Amino acid sequence: MAVPVIQQLRVGSYILKQKLKGNKRYPLVLMLEPLFQCNLACPGCGKIDYPKQILQRRLSVEDCLAAVDECGAPIVSIPGGEPLLHKEIDQVVKGIVERKKFVYLCTNALLLKKKLDLFTPSPYLTFSIHLDGLREEHDKAVDQEGVFDRAVEAIKEVVARGFRVTVNCTLFNNAESEQVAEFFDYVMTLGVEGITVSPGYAYERAPAQEHFLTRQHTKNLFRDVFRRGKESGSKWIFNQSSLYLDFLAGNQEYECTPWGNPTRNIFGWQRPCYLLGEGYASSFKELMETTEWDNYGTGRYEKCADCMVHCGYEPTAVNDTVSNPLKALMVWARGPKVDGKMAPEISLDNQRPAEYVFEKQVQTYMESAPAEERKKKSSSAA
Repeated sequence: MAVPVIQQLRVGSYILKQKLKGNKRYPLVLMLEPLFQCNLACPGCGKIDYPKQILQRRLSVEDCLAAVDECGAPIVSIPGGEPLLHKEIDQVVKGIVERKKFVYLCTNALLLKKKLDLFTPSPYLTFSIHLDGLREEHDKAVDQEGVFDRAVEAIKEVVARGFRVTVNCTLFNNAESEQVAEFFDYVMTLGVEGITVSPGYAYERAPAQEHFLTRQHTKNLFRDVFRRGKESGSKWIFNQSSLYLDFLAGNQEYECTPWGNPTRNIFGWQRPCYLLGEGYASSFKELMETTEWDNYGTGRYEKCADCMVHCGYEPTAVNDTVSNPLKALMVWARGPKVDGKMAPEISLDNQRPAEYVFEKQVQTYMESAPAEERKKKSSSAA
């Protein structure tokens, strides 16, 4: 297991405290998204299709740290966009580390070597570097040649300088189990702590809609990949719970936990999760108390039909791990089951139809942004 013991103990203790308090809904990971701008334009990304005025916006250091304090989750993931484009990202990370929160800074690594001197190695800081396969597969996924080599070069330097490093991999329906297994073998030679893997989510604004996995395709793919790993004796290390990996292979019947990884970005607190932006709350408290959680999830909402992404299902698996440690230990010891009957699938018969609100939300934000800017300038002047 790639997750350090101190992190496992802190998260386990946090969950137990929440259960003792009788809290049914609580966050595990804050998805802190300080900007949407990126220096790549990946075909499977649904995060960068915004007007220039929005792409140029940033959460301030104060806004970021206020969100960390307000949410209270023990782990903070900083996705994007590309976080290293934020001119004060080092101050954001420093403030989170000082709070003894575990921070995962997600990056495509194109700027990492240039920015590395801004950071200090810490057990609380991990660079999560995006690689979607070996050279040909990754460069195709990001639609730019040479990115794989630059990312690998950065990984080697960051590891050599004593930082915690993981590789973040997203798989699409063009993934072949043999190539994925070969990629996992290669990653293990780089000296990283582990791999975070997930099927891609079908963002409605992503340019390449034809490459997203269905749930059944996801299960078959991961069973094939894990089977190859067992047959070859590969020692892959994943920065994820054993039960989530077992879920990907079709062996656990889970519903998603959308409040487990709440998202804070330039719009506010995003409803209902990192993947779906269907409204925003002005505070974390408002997000938790007023979001109609039962309206979302596979079997409940059309946009969630094929989702098996870690930001929704890892919290479910982690909670199951704490509640059933023996089951989790057995899965960890033997690895995900790769043969036999799969767990029952959630019926889609009663799911409500998708609502498309992106354009309306962008328009609302564009109309309100000038007033917000004037308000901030007035406050600063005072």
